[in-house]
Amino acid sequence: MTGLRAWMGADPGGAAQAVRQHAGCSPRQLGLSVVLVGLTSALAFQLRAYTWLALFAALLVPLGGTAGLLLLMQSSWPATRTWGAVWAGLMVFVPVSAVSAGWIYAACLSQIGIDVLNERQVMAAEAALIMLLLLLPLWMSQHHARALRLAQLSQAALASDLKALQAQIEPHFLYNTLANTRYLVRHQPERAVEMLDHLIAYLRSVLPDLRSPMSTLGRECELAGHYLELMAIRYGERLSVQVHCDNDVQGLTLPPLMLMPLVENAVQHGVEPHAGPVTVAVSAQRTQDRVQVMVRDNGAGVGNAVLGSGVGLRNVRQRLDALYGPAANLRLSMGADGWTTAELTLPFSLTSSS
Repeated sequence: MTGLRAWMGADPGGAAQAVRQHAGCSPRQLGLSVVLVGLTSALAFQLRAYTWLALFAALLVPLGGTAGLLLLMQSSWPATRTWGAVWAGLMVFVPVSAVSAGWIYAACLSQIGIDVLNERQVMAAEAALIMLLLLLPLWMSQHHARALRLAQLSQAALASDLKALQAQIEPHFLYNTLANTRYLVRHQPERAVEMLDHLIAYLRSVLPDLRSPMSTLGRECELAGHYLELMAIRYGERLSVQVHCDNDVQGLTLPPLMLMPLVENAVQHGVEPHAGPVTVAVSAQRTQDRVQVMVRDNGAGVGNAVLGSGVGLRNVRQRLDALYGPAANLRLSMGADGWTTAELTLPFSLTSSS
């Protein structure tokens, strides 16, 4: 049933609006049309162009009747305010109008004693006129309405997908943060109060953004810096933090918590298993029409693990694909210098906050 409704274009508002647009007219337009018809008829009588007058009446009257019936359907019966009803009505009105045109033409000429030789041509001309002035514009309107509806459904589905993906990452992020806090309470109780103060301040800052549809790159870098500062309290001198975001990209829109899985990945795989000092560097800059965001660390690396196989990184890729398609990507690599890099590339024009 849903498929049938979609095929018929069951969109009451769209059908009624299209009929009013193509079959209706304003009072001023109606008045001007009446004046024009009157002047044309008077001129035809003056010139004794009765054949042309008959043809004019044969084409105009059925066309106006068809338009009037379509408008009456839309204004009087709510059940007919669908595309299916419009096309069903036209399937009846078009042949009736064509036959009426031939009858009017023959009747007018018979009144002045002229034999009718081309009645069928008048009927064909009437049918063609209705198709040109009503059927074709209505078909184009329905096609446009269907395309717009599909675009709206696609946008709604995308928003739903993004919301679901964002909902996946929220508990993942919060769990990791609280787990780190628990670790500090157990192993470094003297710094527990300081850690909790930082955590409370951080959560007060980040929680309002968790349900927001979009954030900014500057905001995400700031949150990444807060998180790394929390981790620096836990790891002490083992962890050094560097965060830099160029001014010209700070206002660019970005989904919330897009950078956090990259930063958490650097801490989990780079800092935690490494015995020596580690630096985690976050940077964001514009390169021509691209925005390059990198999270780098010189820690333990990924070892035998598969690059980018984690849930958080898979979530980032899915959100990138849903928002930007092939125009954005996430690449993880390990350089010869021992630095592990997560590089996020975004199109500058699509991420602009303007």
